[in-house]
Order: sequence, then structure tokens, then C-alpha cells
Amino acid sequence: MTQIPLVDYLVLDSTPHLRAHCCTTCEALYFDRRNACASCGETGFAWRGLSNTGRVRAYTIVHRASASIPTPYVSAIVDLDGGGIVKANLVDVPADPASIEAVRDVELTTFVIDSDDDGNEAVGFGFKQIGERQ
Repeated sequence: MTQIPLVDYLVLDSTPHLRAHCCTTCEALYFDRRNACASCGETGFAWRGLSNTGRVRAYTIVHRASASIPTPYVSAIVDLDGGGIVKANLVDVPADPASIEAVRDVELTTFVIDSDDDGNEAVGFGFKQIGERQ
């Protein structure tokens, strides 16, 4: 069985994590490959591992999606500790505002999305709650 990350910036090793292209001049972070930095215009980039923890900045409850995707679900913007911002779904959080408002700190989690006849698994990521608002 081979696990294949759904996106290039998800690293599936002993401790799964996200990574980003980091501008070697100004340290701006990008998940997609760039020919030049949008912040400073320089062209040098290096991969940088990102924190597996962060804080929910904003969220929305999605009620309509493709027929194969169960709804409702919670889509969020997460500010990662140490830098970086990522959009991902919240996992194991009821899709109602009261439950989501209780979510403060989150950590990366991975899950199998699907597999093929050879047992290869497509792996996605989301964030799960690790703390509650005081």
C-alpha cells in the first residue's frame, strides 16, 4: 500500500506535516510554486516545514457541495503557529455555530479519502480541536 498526499504541500512521513515554499529573501510563504515572490519580487525559494498547530481565524458552514461530499461541513482558515495560513476543513466538529465558536486551538490531522484496487490511498488533511475558548 502506498499513501499519496492529495496536495503537494502535505508531507506523509512519521509525523505528517505541511510545508510551504519560503522566499529566501523576505520569508514570505506560499503553498503553490512561484516564479517570483509576490512580496519582494525575488526568485529564490526553499521548502520550509510548518507547524502542525494553529488557531481558527474564520470559518463557514458549507451546506452545498458535489453529490459525493457529505454536507454540512466546516471550512476554516487557520493561522499556523510560527507562520503560514491555510484553508482546511475542521474534523469532528459539529456544523453549528455554537460548537464552532468553542474551537480555538487546532492541530493537523490526516485521513484516507479513498483507495484504488491496488490498495493505494489518497490522503487528505484537516484540523481537529485541541482546546476550548475560555
